[in-house]
Amino acid sequence: MVTTENDMMDFIEEYDVKFIRLAFFDLLGRQKNISIMPNELSRALTTGMSFDASAIDGFKSIADSDLFLVPDISTLAILPWRPQSGRVVRMYCDIRYLNGEAFELDCRKILYRTLSKYQESGYEFMAGTECEFYLFLRDDDGNPTKVPYDHAGYCDIAPLDKGENVRREICLELEEMDIIPESSHHEHGPGQNEIDFKFDEIMSACDNLMTFKNVVDVVALQNGLKADFSPKPMAGAAGNGLHLNLSLYQNGENLFVVSEDTLHAFIAGILYHIREITAFLNPMEESYDRLGKDKAPKYIAYSRNNRSALIRIPAADQHHTRIELRSPDPMCNPYLAFTLLVEAGMDGIKQHMHVEEAKGDIFEHHELLQQLPNTLADAKKITRESSFVKNILPQDIIDWYCR
Repeated sequence: MVTTENDMMDFIEEYDVKFIRLAFFDLLGRQKNISIMPNELSRALTTGMSFDASAIDGFKSIADSDLFLVPDISTLAILPWRPQSGRVVRMYCDIRYLNGEAFELDCRKILYRTLSKYQESGYEFMAGTECEFYLFLRDDDGNPTKVPYDHAGYCDIAPLDKGENVRREICLELEEMDIIPESSHHEHGPGQNEIDFKFDEIMSACDNLMTFKNVVDVVALQNGLKADFSPKPMAGAAGNGLHLNLSLYQNGENLFVVSEDTLHAFIAGILYHIREITAFLNPMEESYDRLGKDKAPKYIAYSRNNRSALIRIPAADQHHTRIELRSPDPMCNPYLAFTLLVEAGMDGIKQHMHVEEAKGDIFEHHELLQQLPNTLADAKKITRESSFVKNILPQDIIDWYCR
């Protein structure tokens, strides 16, 4: 990993880098960037490179529009699909004002501050993501259609599974960027795929997820296809989920293994606050067409191994004991999602919350269970009234999401 300015400049020279993408994210987690040449790097690291923040929905007004991108050197990565001569690299950036102060709506910085707060007490959060996406054909003019790439099912193989080589290319591109997928397979829906990642520190897990989505889009295009991460691409078919796995460590020990009370309290905190934060985990109207169908959760409960539960504890050895939240979809901003989940779980620990495990098929037996909001409008209303969310996120972000 490149960690210093000197390391970076040596890297730029050694690999014949000619273009540097300074990447950042809007409030929905959509990646943006500006490109610079190597001779501008020193300025970028010192004062940052300016951009028009009024052009980014939710950032700034036209009367007060200058913000600056300062690259995070540790995120330097070659984009392997770009030319090998005159290479292109990408770095994720902090967003700052001219005086060096952090921009208050920088979602990576919001997550960083949350993690740093708990790191002072020796806590470390590890995360893994499981992201689903569809592959659709393009027409003769290159425009995306809604015709799926194949009609295979869960864990099918070629020739039914036509996405096998596409997933292979995605995984190899990621490997060249030092991001190692854990597994990949065909999912339930026609043309639907999933690629899962090993546990990592939360910030790296978020950065890797955003890189992954970019790689999927590029590889799909190279194969004449369109990747679709939306929560419900096809009526009557399985939706796309983004399952988020979390574990809590202190002094190198997995606290979910050390203490059942800690595990249950963390889960209870998330379940207690889940309705308040659903607008951030499921930010699209169609997100709510997915929930409650094709194994996507609807009712607020946890269970071990039970895939009908909102939170489950997957079967694993002690080192890999974790919780899996199954409601989010790939359109969420992972930096905000993990910020809220960490705070919700830690609130459960602080308040010594407890929750009983649900038994049986929750879709069939849910009489005493609360359920997730039915619509985005319902979710926004609950978020707008939440003192919990107001204590964590800037009011401007809340207002933007609850428009």
